Amino acid sequence: MAEKKLTFEQAMARLEEIVAQMEAGEQPLDQSLALYEEGAKLMKQCAAMLDKAEQKVAKLRVEATGELTEVPFAPLED
Repeated sequence: MAEKKLTFEQAMARLEEIVAQMEAGEQPLDQSLALYEEGAKLMKQCAAMLDKAEQKVAKLRVEATGELTEVPFAPLED
């Protein structure tokens, strides 16, 4: 059975649900492991979606002539 493709927002909401369930500590071990695995998959999907979005982001720079030019996105350094 193919998994339903979630939006970023839906995946994050499900991750929040998983965290709340796991923090409550009321699930048996096998269910906790299943929740952990689901959460890990969702985190990977969210990271991939963020990477894809980051690649689409471009920064506009104003040249000395007043024209706007597009330059690649460069993440901020920590």
